[in-house]
Amino acid sequence: MTGLRERKKQATRDALMTAALQLALERGLDNVRVEDIAEAAGVSPRTFNNYFSSKYEAIAARHTDRTRHSAQVLRDRPPGEPLWEAVTRAMLAPWEHAEETTLPPGPGVRAALRLLTSAPAMEGESLRVLFSADGELAAAVAERTGTDPERDFYPQLVATAVIVATQAAVRHWLLAEPAVPLVPLIEEALRQLGAGFPDPSTRSDPSAWLRLSTQPDPTTQGESP
Repeated sequence: MTGLRERKKQATRDALMTAALQLALERGLDNVRVEDIAEAAGVSPRTFNNYFSSKYEAIAARHTDRTRHSAQVLRDRPPGEPLWEAVTRAMLAPWEHAEETTLPPGPGVRAALRLLTSAPAMEGESLRVLFSADGELAAAVAERTGTDPERDFYPQLVATAVIVATQAAVRHWLLAEPAVPLVPLIEEALRQLGAGFPDPSTRSDPSAWLRLSTQPDPTTQGESP
């Protein structure tokens, strides 16, 4: 069970992330200062700096938190559940209780989010944090598939592909006309992805796909680079 101190730290982090996003949507990213975010969250700028290095990180950090949440949910799913059903439920978990993701978003919300996410500074920060927790997701995949996240390719491949597929669904959600809910898009993205990444633990020789993928092509042996 998470201790009181950890819960308080997470509550402060959540408040800062929420304040940063709300202020950026209301005022525009360039018109938001760290001091404004700290004040809206009820903390000092010094406390803000204990959690985030910039307003850009405070906005983009939800990517990391969602991935970590999904990794924990994946670990907690029933052991006998098929891998891709478990992965899908885990990746949806951070989104399912947000009304704006289960219903089509309003035009004002989508316009503001498109403007915010297209800012060069935000694009760079989002890319940096997007994969900062992929190792945790890969470890959770490895636990369910009997693979090794350090030695085997499959867990990291799945973790990276799942994160990218989810972000592709989010991008489509922001741009789709007419507007559509986000959760069904994520479900469909992961359904299509899962069809191409069968669970190696269900195969008679779980490591065969890895050996085949890493063997040199005999047709290229002896060729000069």
